[in-house]
Amino acid sequence: MTTLELLTVGRVGVDLYPEQSGVSLAEVSTFAKSLGGTATNVAVAAARLGRRSAVFTKVGEDDFGPYVRSALTGFGVSPDHVGTEPGLRTPVVFCALDPPADPPLLFYRQPTAPDLRLRPEDVPWDVVEDVPLFWVTGTGVCEEPARATQREMLLRRGRRAHTVLDLDYRPMFWSSEEAARAEISWMLDHVTVAVGNRTEVEIAVGTDDPDEAAKRLLDRGVQLAIVKKGAEGVLVATEHGSWTVPPHPVEVVCGLGAGDAFGGALAHGLLADWDPVRIAEYANVAGALVASRLACADAMPTPEEIEAELS
Repeated sequence: MTTLELLTVGRVGVDLYPEQSGVSLAEVSTFAKSLGGTATNVAVAAARLGRRSAVFTKVGEDDFGPYVRSALTGFGVSPDHVGTEPGLRTPVVFCALDPPADPPLLFYRQPTAPDLRLRPEDVPWDVVEDVPLFWVTGTGVCEEPARATQREMLLRRGRRAHTVLDLDYRPMFWSSEEAARAEISWMLDHVTVAVGNRTEVEIAVGTDDPDEAAKRLLDRGVQLAIVKKGAEGVLVATEHGSWTVPPHPVEVVCGLGAGDAFGGALAHGLLADWDPVRIAEYANVAGALVASRLACADAMPTPEEIEAELS
């Protein structure tokens, strides 16, 4: 792969989607396998839009590890920074489809996930320091040694553009909201872009009011704050003002992966130097298209699909 444009850091796994809808996981008879994990999906979404992306993560010592690397390669994402953690298994996630807009997830990441075992000696430091867009997540600091490693990456990055924090708050990964707030809040002082939904910004800055949350993010030195407001659209804010972009309506099949499609499109727009409103409009459509489909990585839209919807 030629010089990278985008490096994401964090979760990877194997998603198992029910092939029967309208029933509980206990009643499902067959599942379809797909690549998953927030940071991984964002890299895939950006690659689908033509960006040269890679994910820095780890898999376990099992047959799902080779599957992850093969799937990434098939999606055009570099697997060069996917390590293997001895003694652990690649995470598996079962995805229920009810309710479809926000289906529950059943994580198998015990005793811990390989992507939370990232250490300084694993880091491609030259890429972290020089890649045009560097993407980290709130989940990435929920546990050591990944927490200290991600902190060190941000310090070495030096808040250069574009350094993006996906707030990515998952309650099951934290002992308390207070613990999550302390760690995620630290990261805000080291990134140029922050993106999250109302629940995630409340964890990060103490309010779920989109306008106030955006103001608090900007006060921390973030240059672009993005607050997803669900059916009310997306708020984008910079020091020059704030704008709300309306949602792109679709019939929801499965909401999983929509936020990651939004993230990949956000990365694409930042790299293209688009204005914030154009980025949000494009990312909204990308997310909506994935919400209208089943699966995450496999469902990421192409530029032609997004442009068709926009027109």
